[in-house]
Amino acid sequence: MNQVRDLLAKFDSRYRTAAMVYRAPGRVNLIGEHTDYNDGFVLPAAIGFSCWVAIAGRRDRKLVLYSENFDESIEADLDSLRTRATGKWADYPLGVAWALEQAGFRLRGANLYIQGDVPLGAGLSSSAALEVSTGFALLSLDHYPIESTKLALLCQKAENEFVGARCGIMDQFVCCHGRAGNALLVDCRSLEFRHVRLPLGVQLVICNTMVQHKIGTSEYNVRRSECEEGVRALSKTLPGIRALRDISLADLENNRGLLNETVYKRCRHVVSENARALDVAQALENGKTELLRPLMAESHRSLREDYRVSCPELDVMVDLAMKQAGVLGARMTGGGFGGCTINLVNAADSDKFLRCMTEAYEAATGHYPQIYVCEPSQGAEKAEPGAFGTKVSSN
Repeated sequence: MNQVRDLLAKFDSRYRTAAMVYRAPGRVNLIGEHTDYNDGFVLPAAIGFSCWVAIAGRRDRKLVLYSENFDESIEADLDSLRTRATGKWADYPLGVAWALEQAGFRLRGANLYIQGDVPLGAGLSSSAALEVSTGFALLSLDHYPIESTKLALLCQKAENEFVGARCGIMDQFVCCHGRAGNALLVDCRSLEFRHVRLPLGVQLVICNTMVQHKIGTSEYNVRRSECEEGVRALSKTLPGIRALRDISLADLENNRGLLNETVYKRCRHVVSENARALDVAQALENGKTELLRPLMAESHRSLREDYRVSCPELDVMVDLAMKQAGVLGARMTGGGFGGCTINLVNAADSDKFLRCMTEAYEAATGHYPQIYVCEPSQGAEKAEPGAFGTKVSSN
């Protein structure tokens, strides 16, 4: 039985009614880390892992949500949703319902059955996949027109204001706008974007350190506050700047005396990372894959030393990857403090890479990694019964 039919059968068994199914993918960021909330540039790709939501309407204004992953059911009344996060999985779909209502959408009550295969705590944006698939499902129930960018912004609002994680727009945006075979270069200020096709024969290999992080924890918000502190200080001599996006490395160096050492390093990472994101996109478009290795290596060094969001396991994983045949570039990906690395690998070498990395990482750290060989996938969509599940190979 394929994934959609299996989910529909489970929904019918639980709720005794027919349903529709919607899915949204996880994502991996090739480069452009911690730049989105600084109005900068990012280069993520949607991946084959997804969150799936089966939904059917109710006659009242109640949401009944069941998570297969957590084996838990939650009920909430649409007329009394409040921005009081509980720290549980249900904050994300309930936050989306709240944000949609705040935007003027009058939602129906609904039964929802949620299941996902995006690895939790790995920095592959299981939260955005849950938010976007839920938003798509709730809007589709009453045939509201779905404009992808608006949906992404409302899902970001849910995570910022309901869940309490001050994330940028990248995760929700690529969940909505992803295209098979392509990464997505996004200007996080204007929300202009273009699809960047990966060269033939290049695969995305994601190495999960198995060290989990929690994106809503204080360290993520601290980094954002440090960037905002930098903008406030720099605006004294650079009037009109709105975000770190607006300054060059020369501007930063010329005004270094306005910043304490920590804030200076945070700013240096963001400003230099914006330039690297544009350079990697151009290298991919021009087929100059030899430029990827130094750019991605410098990104990881900057995240480790200037932004201080790496960890020993991530550093080991990147160091090991750079020694493997067929690796075009490697770096940590996601919010940091654990999670995954992203590796661009020649397809002919990916099987060997998977085997060697599994053995070497376990020997070095004692942790058995999960490694996923992915292709860039399609963004959020209605899932028809003929659609099969994700296409991801792993060790």
